[in-house]
Amino acid sequence: MNPTNDDGAILAIQRPHPKLWTYYLLKCLAIPPAFPVLVLPMYFRYHTLRYKFTDEGISMSWGILFRREIIIHYARIQDIHLRSNIIERWLGLAKVLVQTASGNAAAEMTIEGVLEYEAVRDFLYSKMRGVRDRTHAPSSALTGAAAAADAAQSSELAAILREVATELRLLRTELTAKSVEKNLGSDDV
Repeated sequence: MNPTNDDGAILAIQRPHPKLWTYYLLKCLAIPPAFPVLVLPMYFRYHTLRYKFTDEGISMSWGILFRREIIIHYARIQDIHLRSNIIERWLGLAKVLVQTASGNAAAEMTIEGVLEYEAVRDFLYSKMRGVRDRTHAPSSALTGAAAAADAAQSSELAAILREVATELRLLRTELTAKSVEKNLGSDDV
């Protein structure tokens, strides 16, 4: 998969938009007595939050004392959701929730502070589908001899299936004939 111009913009995202810090401040101001306690963790989270989009997957890291890092390969992604509350919509933000088959009901990664959230979602969907399509599609790098062998094997399989279908038709015809004979024989009695 060659990255397009939009993919290049997504691959370049490394930090959240400054509007995320505004959102964090408004969130902390919702409970005025707890503001001094809540604002410090939010400040450190905002200033240490980093994203890295690569061809293999996405990683997200944050924290000073307790450093956390989440890495998700595109092949593991099961579903992607967008979520935003009224304040986030007012600021032009949304959260991109990335779910994997980890058995956890919550999202494994929440990408926040990105203005291009719909483009990020579409990018992740295309990468997720691209990984799955490559694993199920035949290799385009088959050599001439390998392609010829594959074609010969396919035609041999088709011939065997035609032979089986012919035998099944003959068997059905014989069973129908015996059933008709049996019914005619019981009508004579």
